[in-house]
Amino acid sequence: MSKSAIEWTDETWNPVTGCTKRSPGCKNCYAERFAKRLKAMGNEKYKDGFTVKMHWDRIEEPLSWRKPRIVFVNSMGDLFHEEVSLPFIKACFEIMNEKREHIFQILTKNALRLSQVHQHLKWSENIWLGVSIENEDYCWRKDHLVKTEAKTKFISFEPLLESVKNCSLQEIDWVIAGGESGPGARPLKKQWLIEIRNKCLEKKIPFFFKQWGGPTSKANGRELDGETWDQLPLSTMPSL
Repeated sequence: MSKSAIEWTDETWNPVTGCTKRSPGCKNCYAERFAKRLKAMGNEKYKDGFTVKMHWDRIEEPLSWRKPRIVFVNSMGDLFHEEVSLPFIKACFEIMNEKREHIFQILTKNALRLSQVHQHLKWSENIWLGVSIENEDYCWRKDHLVKTEAKTKFISFEPLLESVKNCSLQEIDWVIAGGESGPGARPLKKQWLIEIRNKCLEKKIPFFFKQWGGPTSKANGRELDGETWDQLPLSTMPSL
């Protein structure tokens, strides 16, 4: 576990590290860059770089946490990657089911694998599930998300690369949007954000604007139309 600079969470927990590029949003993956840096620093967990690894020794980390917190699961990988075994996923879920005082946020690009395994998992109320969608070609990921039994379902439109005005938000409880940051960051257009924000307002879905992006995540701030949008699905949150 480590403190997170990600605005919509408190901590990160990485029982899985490593991933595979599978869509345009992965082109400038921050986690891959960070993994290479950690490998160069001699970090044993990243000795093979961004190769997918299951860390059984990290699964029980949440058992030692006392203060309730919001936890992003696998900021450095994808729990539903095809190389992550179902027994390992189940073991992670058993811990999350037990530690219900914490909120666990799982975000995946691998919606197809999710559709194959979700029925084998216990979705306690403290487990939030989301999919990443960077353009309209990947709005189908949401279709797999809403078929799960997760009590809180969310979409992360980050990095937002094009308009997603035709992507349905039906059955979605929370929306995150943001631009890309780091070397080679692709630009974010305000109109794309306005389309998402306005649809959330219309449907009364909490909206979280993470960043404009740029050379660094803080380069262009987080305000949209003079406001900071930090909304969370509070009605589904355990008391923290």
